[in-house]
Amino acid sequence: MTLRFIWFKKNFIRFFLLAMAGWGSLAILYSNLPAPLRPWTASIFGLGSLVAIFGRYSSLRSRMGFLVVFAAVLVWWLFMSPSNSRNWQPDVAVLPWAEFRGATVIIHNIRNCDYRSETDYTVRYYDRTFDMSTLKSVDLVLVHWGIPSIAHTMLSFEFEGGGVVTFSVETRKEIGEDYSNFKGFFRQYELTYVVADERDLVGLRVNYRHEQVYLYRLHESADLARSVFLDYLQTVNSLKEKPQWYNALTDNCTTSFRISKAPYNPDTILDWRLIANGFIDEMLYERGAIDTSMPFSELKKLSLINERAKGIDKSPDFSKLIRTGLPGMGQ
Repeated sequence: MTLRFIWFKKNFIRFFLLAMAGWGSLAILYSNLPAPLRPWTASIFGLGSLVAIFGRYSSLRSRMGFLVVFAAVLVWWLFMSPSNSRNWQPDVAVLPWAEFRGATVIIHNIRNCDYRSETDYTVRYYDRTFDMSTLKSVDLVLVHWGIPSIAHTMLSFEFEGGGVVTFSVETRKEIGEDYSNFKGFFRQYELTYVVADERDLVGLRVNYRHEQVYLYRLHESADLARSVFLDYLQTVNSLKEKPQWYNALTDNCTTSFRISKAPYNPDTILDWRLIANGFIDEMLYERGAIDTSMPFSELKKLSLINERAKGIDKSPDFSKLIRTGLPGMGQ
């Protein structure tokens, strides 16, 4: 028993140190060091770590040395500062912000791009005043882009009189930069909240990216809807003043999904579908947060809006047309 315990302890420590070495190497590789230095520095750190942990002369002293170097890498990584001043792609170059005046809010820089293709577009913005007392509904937009278990989530807020505004939590990419789920763990992107017209955010995904888009009406009280709406706007204003890093695990479109903390769903934070968020609509169905008048498979089939959204992204009635006849949304 004693020998087995010693063997287990020894290999557990080695595995833990190896995981730290792997993370440190990747953190250096995806860092703000000059590009030519990154692979060399990451390789030196990685090889040195392997020698310290598994080498012929590995000892407590060499492992302590590794821990000191790793701590230095970690501190340096933690002090990497996000910025609002980079050579941004045009669609995320201008940040939205909100101005509060009593019961009304003026949202500045609501995006409504005129797309000719996914990468060819004219960026347009407008300001709009919303009376928060007229907020009548919140809808979940669920976008499947290739991997069934992973999706992109957005929230649309609809006001009396037809005004709809949508929030999408995304990476703020620089010109020439592509999104990578892997890089999203290593402070490669700043976090941004895109505030946009549905003709932009939904139209882009249906007509130009050809992704599968589902639209669900959430069963929320007016008070909760306003609370979530205000929470998003406060974060929007905060990001304008103080940028933050995007993180694929802790700060992404689903961990920032405020509805998940609603009263009807007190233990959502423990639900595995907040990670495999392609199934978040199933989770909300089980909790009674979306229409439950039919089997979930039928609801999902009827909530797919691709056919009705095709080719109408230039229409001023886009938001009305994609909702007409959807479950829980009336005629």
